[in-house]
Amino acid sequence: MIRVVLADDQTLVRAGFRSILDSEDDMEVVGEASDGEQAIALARDMRPDVVLMDIRMPGLDGLEATRRILGDPRLNGVRVVILTTFDIDDYVYGALRAGASGFLVKDTEPMELLHGVRVVARGDALIAPAVTRRLIAEFAGRSKRPDPSPRLNALTEREIEVMGLVGAGLSNQEIAQRLVLSPATAKTHVSRIMTKLSVRDRAQLVILAYESGMITPGWLA
Repeated sequence: MIRVVLADDQTLVRAGFRSILDSEDDMEVVGEASDGEQAIALARDMRPDVVLMDIRMPGLDGLEATRRILGDPRLNGVRVVILTTFDIDDYVYGALRAGASGFLVKDTEPMELLHGVRVVARGDALIAPAVTRRLIAEFAGRSKRPDPSPRLNALTEREIEVMGLVGAGLSNQEIAQRLVLSPATAKTHVSRIMTKLSVRDRAQLVILAYESGMITPGWLA
């Protein structure tokens, strides 16, 4: 059973999401919060698998609440998905940097919502191509190219190649096709990379790829 906490200051939004999630046999909404402080308290009390977190809430906003939840070692298994009105929200990079596992637009279709919750609950990231493009633009605007992180020294040449493709937004299937590997082998490479670099999920791997200067505009062209 996937346990979900809803954090949004709009009662109707929470009610709509709850009706969709609670209709599934494998999901249960275990709490609702109308601000960041309540979201943190519920995460600590209920230990949900996924928190659906609105960014803009009164008092403590969703970005700071995300930082606190994902920075608490007692909540190591909790994943946060950011709810946005637009997928080009100004908080995209900050939320991923804080550890969010992905984004969902509030007017998303019910099936997309359910798919997103399941994807994140099993430990994968939910990053739309539009978010990946935004990250590329963010780092392309820097005047100085960042130095490669020394953490990458732990990776093999093949793993560095795979990490670059993850950072560019490719799925395991697409990585397998590009490198002429089986999907299972591509998935194994990604899992080993995350273990070696001690990153929480694929979203954090994408962030590290950008911050290390591995990805630039036109890199896959």
